[in-house]
Amino acid sequence: MAGDTTAAPAPADTAVRAAERGATVIADRVVAKIAARAAREALDDAPEGGVPEGGRPPHASVVVHRDSARIRISLELGYPSDLGAQCGAVRRHVTRRVEALAGMSVPEVAVQVERLHSPQHTRGRLA
Repeated sequence: MAGDTTAAPAPADTAVRAAERGATVIADRVVAKIAARAAREALDDAPEGGVPEGGRPPHASVVVHRDSARIRISLELGYPSDLGAQCGAVRRHVTRRVEALAGMSVPEVAVQVERLHSPQHTRGRLA
C-alpha cells in the first residue's frame, strides 16, 4: 500500500511501565517455610547432627514488611553441645537462604531454643 503513512508502534511504545505491571508478593507463610527448612539444613550440617531424637523440627514465624523479613526460629537442640555455634549457624543459613530464594533483606533472625534433649533424658523416656 503505497502512501500508507501509519506505522506499527515501536516496541518501546507498547511496553508496560513498571508502576502499571504490579509486583510479586511472597506470603509470610512461604517465607516461614523457607526459613524453617533452612534452619533444619543448618542443624543437619552441624557436627552435633541435626534435630535430636524425639525432637520436633524447627518452626518459623515471620513478619514481612515490603521487601524485608523479620524471622523467629523455634527449635530443639541436643545437649551437651555448642548451643551458641548451632544458633549462629542457624541464623546465618536462614538469612542467606531467605535472601537468595525470596529476594528479601533479613535484618533479624531470632533463635529461640524451646527444649534441650540430653541422651539420659531420651533413654529414660524410651525405657
